[in-house]
Amino acid sequence: MKNICIVAGARPNFVKVAPLIRAIEATAGAEYELVYTGREDDPTLESSLFEDLQMPRPSVFFGVDSTRLNEITSRVMACFDTYLDEHPADVVIVVDDLASTMAAAIVTKKRGVKLAHLVAGTRSFDMNMPKEVNRLVIDALSDYLFTAGIKSNSVATREQAEGSNTYMVGNILMDTLRFNHQRLVKPQTLDLQPQSYFVFTLNRKALLADEDNLKKMLEAMVEAAGDTPIIAPLRGQALEVVSRLKPLTSHLSLLTSLNYLEFGWLTAHAKGIITDSGNVAEEATFNGVPCITLNCYTEHQETVSVGSNVLVDGDAQKLKEAMTTLLQGKWKKCALPDRWDGRTAERIVKILLG
Repeated sequence: MKNICIVAGARPNFVKVAPLIRAIEATAGAEYELVYTGREDDPTLESSLFEDLQMPRPSVFFGVDSTRLNEITSRVMACFDTYLDEHPADVVIVVDDLASTMAAAIVTKKRGVKLAHLVAGTRSFDMNMPKEVNRLVIDALSDYLFTAGIKSNSVATREQAEGSNTYMVGNILMDTLRFNHQRLVKPQTLDLQPQSYFVFTLNRKALLADEDNLKKMLEAMVEAAGDTPIIAPLRGQALEVVSRLKPLTSHLSLLTSLNYLEFGWLTAHAKGIITDSGNVAEEATFNGVPCITLNCYTEHQETVSVGSNVLVDGDAQKLKEAMTTLLQGKWKKCALPDRWDGRTAERIVKILLG
């Protein structure tokens, strides 16, 4: 029996973990434990999340709650080291590129336990971003590098450490989207017709910190949208900042965050999406919905080269031009990238047990 420890450090990780758990549960010869580095009462983990994803809650919570990245790293390292004393694992799977992910990766490797990184090979090539440092460290330490696309696979292969193995398993987010496609729920509080509105999401600290530029982008977005409503489900700091900066218009509606299945319906049926989230851009490509990413880069290049995503480099004028193109019905043609087939989790489990 192979003991697999899965470490999640933030709410978005669970969307990628859910299909992995289903695949492990359906496979003989493997068992798992799900660890969350945050608090059991984390407000971002609404009660419906695990029910919506049809997965169990974590069995272990470290309770680490801090905004200081080095403090998160040190506390998670101490907690995970103690955890492995009491719960030996044959392989540890860490998700994405958080400080907590890096912390768990370091402890795993120091203890001689096999380490798997989901999703490996993503790069912004901006060393001023803490997450870029995390990605480099995690990939360098990992024994299994599970990549989502051709670009990240080539990066991981080129950089891999001796003894590491790179596998292009596909995009595990698609496993979750395909599993839940028929379960999406229209938000009852919103009177919306499909393809009649934009969705706007915002989360990245760099965009929130430059309030002058953010205000310009909000104004450009509202002006370009005209009479088309913009629905903005936001959390925390993003909700506070946008509430303060947004233009005086009834067409931009700020919402406290929706649950997973409601948000999935909202994005799947939108006329277009404006976001800074890689996950949201991936979902848009899956649904064939035009997507405008506010960043100057994307970790998942296939959403631009094959999918429905375009980058506007944090430029208000480029944002306005992209929205105008969208509203004129002149958006580029898009398709599904390779291995977005909903079988990524099965591939991962087969490799780990092979």
